[in-house]
Amino acid sequence: MSETKIYYDKDANLSILEGKKIAVIGYGAQGRAQARMMHESGLDVLVGVRENGASWKQATEDGLNVETIENATAQADIVHILIPDEHQKEVYEAQIAPNLKPGVTLGFSHGFNIVYDYIKPAEGIGVIMVAPKSPGTEEYKVYKEGFGVPALLAVRTENVDGNAKQLALGMAKAMAFTKAGVLECTFEQETYEDLFGEQAVLCGGVTELMKTGFEVLTEAGYPPELAYFECLHEMKLIVDLIYKGGMENMWKVVSNTAEYGGHTRGNRIITPETKERMKEILAEVEDGRFAKQWIKEAKENKMEGLLEMRKKEGEHPIEVVGRKIRAMFEQKS
Repeated sequence: MSETKIYYDKDANLSILEGKKIAVIGYGAQGRAQARMMHESGLDVLVGVRENGASWKQATEDGLNVETIENATAQADIVHILIPDEHQKEVYEAQIAPNLKPGVTLGFSHGFNIVYDYIKPAEGIGVIMVAPKSPGTEEYKVYKEGFGVPALLAVRTENVDGNAKQLALGMAKAMAFTKAGVLECTFEQETYEDLFGEQAVLCGGVTELMKTGFEVLTEAGYPPELAYFECLHEMKLIVDLIYKGGMENMWKVVSNTAEYGGHTRGNRIITPETKERMKEILAEVEDGRFAKQWIKEAKENKMEGLLEMRKKEGEHPIEVVGRKIRAMFEQKS
């Protein structure tokens, strides 16, 4: 296996973006963070959003130049698309593609629509990715503190000038990602690993583990408040230890009893059968089954299934007791 290339400040040059106008399409969490960071680093940034909507107002208040998606696209040398995955295809086809300048470069922070062929750029258009490994609010906070979050970089299609990677690195440097390190990958690697991680570990796996632990304790007669603390509240404390120094650091900090119990019982929860289910999830990501299911949910079902799952999750006892406990903390603060 070849070693992953990592780029830092010395590998990137902001001058590559002199005279280039960057249109950030979308002003959600990522759009707002990335547009502000590039703007505050001196780049020529234009935000493209729905005219006179909430995002238009917010971007204007943030001191950015704002245009409709069509007008922003028509002016830009780099069109950085940061609207939600499920809306990108229709917006690209209706508002972006007809207005692209010759020699333009498209930017993304997630490869979903490119990898699964929902967006198919015409020949001669460069396609790059600059993908911060952080929520937008956190990456902007770290930027303002003088550092940056790690990010991924990929070039899908070279642009007419032959400098697609240099443009991506320049954008990454403007957002301070090169201070932490920017890892080079492919669009497929970013997309598949990101979706798998969300589903099997970070979002799906962790939440199901916490809910199930809570259910086991409460069904055995333990107070729900105690079960909440044990199975959800303390999760952050453990993750913070791992984030700071890896699993080895966490094992050093917790008690010997906790370490022994974790080593000898954890693999009874995450079993070889669990690993096989994870492999199935990865296969569904890689062959496009998940993408088709998600786009069908978003477009044909109008999010009805997702909204119902969201409602059901909010009614779970761990959420009910959690809201009460968090309110108690707020009153004490």
